Amino acid sequence: MKLVVGLGNQGRLYAHSRHNIGFLIVKHLANLQRIPLIKESRNLVLAGKAKICGEPVLLAMPLTFMNLSGFAVRTLLKKHKVELDNLLIVCDDLDLDFGRLKIKASGSSGGHRGLQSVIDAVGNNGFSRLRIGIGRPPKNKAAAEYVLSAFTTIEKKELKELITRASNCTKTWISKGINESMSIFNQRSK
Repeated sequence: MKLVVGLGNQGRLYAHSRHNIGFLIVKHLANLQRIPLIKESRNLVLAGKAKICGEPVLLAMPLTFMNLSGFAVRTLLKKHKVELDNLLIVCDDLDLDFGRLKIKASGSSGGHRGLQSVIDAVGNNGFSRLRIGIGRPPKNKAAAEYVLSAFTTIEKKELKELITRASNCTKTWISKGINESMSIFNQRSK
């Protein structure tokens, strides 16, 4: 089984923030597959099982705050007996231009506290991650304030296409693996 975890923060206040792009991707995939995301693992996550591209997949969104996501991910890995190389974390990235995707087989957190929480909780950084570019904050805005703010009007117009591309990247990772995903989706837009 593959495990796809979108990172974000729970609650209406954060629902449409840049930091919740991981949640938006998982919700989109769940809607495409018509699977409900229900509370499980002592209410630490919303999760649902599906077959995507013929593969069994568990889609999940931790109900902890972003910086504590690792505990929920570790619980899911253990409960569903998922190997670390079958885990994909989907999250935002300040260091990528808005709309750019970058998928990798492993690596550091790059300063992303949600990713760092997962690395700390599982004791390893050997899992795939799909980073979705949200761009850098304006000079007058702190990074923490920026990631928790809503998308601009212009970004909202591009968001549907971005979610579709990120979902396609996730489906490619599920069906064809990390190398194929990297060769297709890590290319810069022309």
